[in-house]
Amino acid sequence: MGTQVTVVGAGLAGSECALQLAKRGIPVKLYEQRPCAHTVAHHTDRCAELVCSNSLKATRLDSASGLLKHELHAMGSYLIEAAEAHAVPAGGALAVDREGFSEAVTAAIEYNPLIELVREEVHALPEGPAVICAGPLCSDDLFKALSERLGSEALSFFDAAAPIVDATTLDRTKVFSQSRYDEEGAGDYLNCPMDREEYDRFYDELIGAKRVIARDFEQADLFCACQPVEEVARTGRDSLRFGALKPVGLTDPRTGRRPWAAVQLRAENAEKSAYNLVGFQTNLTWPEQKRVFRLIPGLEEADFFRYGVMHRNSFVDAPHVLDRTFAIPGTQIRLAGQITGTEGYVEAIASGLLAALNTYADLAGADSVVLPATTSFGSLVAYATNPETKDYQPMHVNFGIIPPLEAPVRKKRERYAAYSERAQQAMEGYIAQRPDIFGAA
Repeated sequence: MGTQVTVVGAGLAGSECALQLAKRGIPVKLYEQRPCAHTVAHHTDRCAELVCSNSLKATRLDSASGLLKHELHAMGSYLIEAAEAHAVPAGGALAVDREGFSEAVTAAIEYNPLIELVREEVHALPEGPAVICAGPLCSDDLFKALSERLGSEALSFFDAAAPIVDATTLDRTKVFSQSRYDEEGAGDYLNCPMDREEYDRFYDELIGAKRVIARDFEQADLFCACQPVEEVARTGRDSLRFGALKPVGLTDPRTGRRPWAAVQLRAENAEKSAYNLVGFQTNLTWPEQKRVFRLIPGLEEADFFRYGVMHRNSFVDAPHVLDRTFAIPGTQIRLAGQITGTEGYVEAIASGLLAALNTYADLAGADSVVLPATTSFGSLVAYATNPETKDYQPMHVNFGIIPPLEAPVRKKRERYAAYSERAQQAMEGYIAQRPDIFGAA
């Protein structure tokens, strides 16, 4: 097939989409505005840059996120394979060396003879077959063009990223290596233990620190999975101790006891030269981040490779303006990635893959790819394209949106295991029924 497909945005969704189309013999013109135009969240001009955490979440098959990764493997995802090739220790999660990962994806795109990478900003909707993966930081002009075409007002929410510190500046006499409960992969995290006095001092300074956006947030403005740490703290003095700073399963080697609270640090790269403050997405000003976060034991002299940032993300009202393949009805244009409201790294990869498969199906005259709703992937798409959905908000994949089991299972772990088994069978069966689509996968 000689028809060229335009893909806008070389993030996770756009990179996966371009590589999948090229694999099936479809020439692609992939537009990426960086470095010509920058965003508040990106730091490089590489494809598939991870702008927030470097974690792609759990790998267990009895978790919705782990199940989604398994399904993407079965469907032939390029980026999931690249993530695993550049994994760094993170206990039961898949975390990646963000630079190695994005460099590998960029190289795969630049050296693919069927992909033309164009470094310029797109201001209008493309002509012909296209997939817009402009991400939650879609340029104003393009998002305006989308809003005008869809006839709906733009929706938005606030998102945030956590700071990253230099490993050589940590005080290792206070910071200790341990994973909770000494589970498999013990020692994958560093822990900064706090006693009660240290925690109270940190808490008081945190909630009183200066913010970039000074006004109080309405709950609807904040995506719950990425709430700034200071906003979580405002819900109660012990909110962090039962959340990101929970000390359960940890033992401070200096005391032999569980600390009052603990900040966990996760490696950013294979060399473990940089660490991410887990759960510390923030809207504090940079000077305040340096001042307040240095109150954490072990971080008194920490140097910050990157401070946390907060930014407005944009997405469309997908259930009411897109069809079940994320296409704009009556056009050859699809949307993919977080602009559709499917929130999360793996979810973005998934939507890019699905957009590629359905674009290929259109060009080949094949039936659309509609995944079983009993799979984690299929349930997310069903949620995001269900016109009965009201007050649409960004959603991670989760077992709450998967159709219930025919025979109820009371215990949660057993119920999730049953969801997973059913989903794996459904995905395997669907792939087997569609050699026209997955024969090249």
